[in-house]
Amino acid sequence: MLNRSTELRGRITATVMTTLLAGMLSMNSPARADPTYIRDGSFDRDTVTELARRLSRSPFVAPKAPLPKVLAELDYDHYRDIRVRPSSTLWTDKGEFRVQLLSRGFVFTDPVEVALVTKGHCERIAYKPDFFITGDVMKSPLPTEDIGFSGFRVLFPINHRSVFDEVAVFQGASYLRSLGETQVYGLSARGLANKTAEPEGEEFPAFRAFWIEEPSTRATQTLVVHALLDSPSVAGAYQFQIHPGHGATHTTTMDVEAVLFPRVELNKVGLAPATSMFMFSPNGRKSTDDYRPEVHDSDGLLVFNGHGEHLWRPLQNPEQVEVSAFLDMKPIGFGLMQRDRNPADYQDFEAVYDRRPSLWIEPVGDWGEGAVVLTEIPSDAEIHDNIVAFWRPRAALPAGAEYRYAYRASWGDGPPAALESARVVATRRGRADVRGPTPVRRFVIDYLPAVKMARAARTPLPQAKVSTSAGAIKDIVVADNPLIGGYRLSFVFDPRTAKAAELRADLTFGGGQAAETWVYRWTAP
Repeated sequence: MLNRSTELRGRITATVMTTLLAGMLSMNSPARADPTYIRDGSFDRDTVTELARRLSRSPFVAPKAPLPKVLAELDYDHYRDIRVRPSSTLWTDKGEFRVQLLSRGFVFTDPVEVALVTKGHCERIAYKPDFFITGDVMKSPLPTEDIGFSGFRVLFPINHRSVFDEVAVFQGASYLRSLGETQVYGLSARGLANKTAEPEGEEFPAFRAFWIEEPSTRATQTLVVHALLDSPSVAGAYQFQIHPGHGATHTTTMDVEAVLFPRVELNKVGLAPATSMFMFSPNGRKSTDDYRPEVHDSDGLLVFNGHGEHLWRPLQNPEQVEVSAFLDMKPIGFGLMQRDRNPADYQDFEAVYDRRPSLWIEPVGDWGEGAVVLTEIPSDAEIHDNIVAFWRPRAALPAGAEYRYAYRASWGDGPPAALESARVVATRRGRADVRGPTPVRRFVIDYLPAVKMARAARTPLPQAKVSTSAGAIKDIVVADNPLIGGYRLSFVFDPRTAKAAELRADLTFGGGQAAETWVYRWTAP
């Protein structure tokens, strides 16, 4: 199971805004340690690619920078008491972006090197304890030696012109997070997934170094970050172009270009992975003892496949690990969505799950054959990430090859194209009849029509087709849903002797227009 504390949840962040770049580069400190990856000097977009290529031709060597005891033994509260000193924030006088480096400690044990790139020249930033301040909890002095960083965060006036809020953070393995306007941190992305949910154990490739380009003008609305990825199986070079969402654009986007250099054959790799949390909802509350109606960062997987279908798969907290693969060719997009935006459905004024972002991945170019893979892991606490989704190419990536791909990651409310047809907004399930056998289940699915459909006549009702790979479907009913101005589909599923079944529901309106296709995996309790 993936522990959410390894991803720097929003509660571990600090909000310090002002500083001078000169102060960061000139503070007194011991001499810089010899870097492993970054060399000061000229820099262009091929610099990281060449470095990754060279690394891949040699056996993997883990970074050698033991974490001092004072940081290695920190708990959550002590770690979050290490805050960024205001005078060590980058670019307070150079535009709308700010960057803050993050300390190692707690679960963030691996060192990360960071360099600034200005007009084609890069200079590594050496760690200095003066970059950080501590409060009443963290009383021990910070190390004085150059131990590197654990990552960095990006600030931008995404919500208010005069307030610099976090818009992205890169920290822990290859994890990163972002959000749209008015949102709070929720699910995470990763640079790469490898062997997720496999019996031999998952490998977590990590970003080892970052090169952050200084914006060329004060008006620049794009921040470019280069990252070097390395692990026992693969090295890689990444470029992120970060476009904060604000004003007319509420969604933050990242244009990602990557090239992988496998050391070994990669036959269980995941591209553009997203990692989230799902505990419970009306789709499943078995053994739930909680005052809140729902707890999740994401409530469904959305897939626009190359065949023109829009698939909606409600998420579950299963009793055993469940892996689903949606075969496809030339995918249009996929992602983990947080569709329920009603605060009353969560009743959590601290976590504000209704404000968590969705993450939508749009491949650039032809990704060929493969599958969108969804992994659902049993979880008993919301501090764990138990949902993973990514694209897995059908063909393995051979050792010694170069594999290039690109995509756009959008952090916000999901793709506008999803509104072209009626979409699923809720899935509920429970016993079909208190007098009947327990396994027989009733499913209730609510659909919200697109605006152009809502203006049209609402009669006749759409036609429903529900199918299953095992067992039987009966009592299919479509009705108006006056609570949302949409439609409700209900049906009964009898598994009979089946231990698992794949369910599918389609709604068709007059004129042939179709709603999203609802797909679901049922497993016997």
